[in-house]
Amino acid sequence: MASLLLSTSPFHLYNISPRHGIPFLHSIPALKPFKRPNFSPVLSHPKLATHVVYHRTIAKSSSIGSRETEDPIPEESPLGEDSAAFQLSAQKLSSWVYFTVILGSVLFALNVLWIDPSTGFGTAFVDSISSISGSPEVTMLLLMAIFATVHSGLASLRDPGEKLIGKRAFRVLFSGISLPLAMSTVVYFINHRYDGTQLWQIQTVPGLHELVWLSSFVSFFFLYPSTFNLLEVAAVDEPKMHLWETGIMRITRHPQMVGQVIWCLAHTLWIGNTVAISASVGLILHHLFGVWNGDRRLAIRYGKSFEVIKKRTSVIPFAAILDGRQELPTDYYKEFLRLPYVAITILTLGAYFAHPLMQSSSYNLHW
Repeated sequence: MASLLLSTSPFHLYNISPRHGIPFLHSIPALKPFKRPNFSPVLSHPKLATHVVYHRTIAKSSSIGSRETEDPIPEESPLGEDSAAFQLSAQKLSSWVYFTVILGSVLFALNVLWIDPSTGFGTAFVDSISSISGSPEVTMLLLMAIFATVHSGLASLRDPGEKLIGKRAFRVLFSGISLPLAMSTVVYFINHRYDGTQLWQIQTVPGLHELVWLSSFVSFFFLYPSTFNLLEVAAVDEPKMHLWETGIMRITRHPQMVGQVIWCLAHTLWIGNTVAISASVGLILHHLFGVWNGDRRLAIRYGKSFEVIKKRTSVIPFAAILDGRQELPTDYYKEFLRLPYVAITILTLGAYFAHPLMQSSSYNLHW
């Protein structure tokens, strides 16, 4: 529409005399035939046609120096990817064989190079951080700060890193550095979670255990949207930076942050001491930074598409739904009836029942 108005504007049709301010008809340039804009077929839908976002660009070499043109993107058309989509028929047996081999190799290398006190560096690393301060709260925050700096720093360097060494190689580098640091932080928390100053003790309150358990269970549905692509995590498939739009993303654009906050609040309420608070503060701050950094990286990678999705989603859970920016489909529940969510349910229940094994394994490391 803007291009049509500009092409018929009197300042475009006539050369205006600076002295007399009147048009000279003999100087009217020949008009070019008007070309019909090539709109996306999705705009033929009557509902979508009323919700269009126009992105302005500058067309060079126009008769008035520059002219704004419009590139329409329907606000309600799907621009992102379908979260948790999984087609069993599209899977290759060889890919999952590679995944199993890679996973086994990574766990073996992690044990030899980091976990095993006789060969790995994990014990020396944790001891060096612990020696800075005798306070478990300070050590917890330092471990969190180191992990967060490395993890978010490497994530921010993803684009130039992938160009330099390739996507798969960068994923191996990213995981190879982040995984040992994350494990050290988790093990230290398990071993020292009751070492701090006790601020409250309400574990005997009726219903509290069930509340903490349910909160932790729900948090895992928010925490791991990226692990739906396990083959990419293991670099079997080429890793991609995804722009998710459906499923849990309709509730919040940053489910990992929301899940981490839920988990931290539940465990801090249950444990009730200063170590739990320090761990929760570190984790929440790290994920709040991830909200800003994640949006920044997606904006760089996807540009207009991300800006549209950003407008119809929210960071705060359910905010976009409540203010009408996000309309849930009538069959929204089907976006959760998928194999990845079944896997998360099984793994979450397994992790709960494996708590004694996890704790005994952590105690054996003496970190």
